[in-house]
Amino acid sequence: MHPPRALYVEFPLGLPLGKPGDADFQHRVLGAAFALLGEPAGPVLADFPEAIKSEDTEPLQCSVPPRYDPELHPAVDEAQGLRSAHDRAVARNGRTTVGSHVSRDDIPDAIGKFARIAAGEPWDAVGLDGSAGRVGQEIRTYYEELACELADGPAGPWAVERWFYERTQTGKVLLEARRRMRDAGAPQLAWFLLAPASRE
Repeated sequence: MHPPRALYVEFPLGLPLGKPGDADFQHRVLGAAFALLGEPAGPVLADFPEAIKSEDTEPLQCSVPPRYDPELHPAVDEAQGLRSAHDRAVARNGRTTVGSHVSRDDIPDAIGKFARIAAGEPWDAVGLDGSAGRVGQEIRTYYEELACELADGPAGPWAVERWFYERTQTGKVLLEARRRMRDAGAPQLAWFLLAPASRE
């Protein structure tokens, strides 16, 4: 693209100014970007001297509801128990990005299908098609949107991702389903989007 001035920042996707809620850090980023206007000629590509790495943050601290229905898979039961938190998030924000590939009402059923894959059932026998990766992304979005309703404070970089994959039953199910689908030769788009590539 050859922009005349650009500041490269090594921050998580979605945090172009860096640390949420840290005005001093964000002002340093803006100051570094505006300082590039003083360069006599371009193109100029400068690196911001501070990076935000995934190990800089702990998983989000928020509780997951206790088991309600022992007849259900733990991940399905968990998702149903978290619905009220998601309803609060939607009411507070006035919107949700869940719904392109699976509705909020169908999230537990979709998780159940991934649980069957994680347990060893063939991926193409559970009723998921090539859009499985997109459905998995919407499940993760469901959890990300509701996490802010459960958290004790603002989330740090990657904190919600770490909470989802390391602390929730659904995150663990998606990771195992991803491994099984990949190893079974499922189309890459069906499994690749279920988790970041770094979560192997």
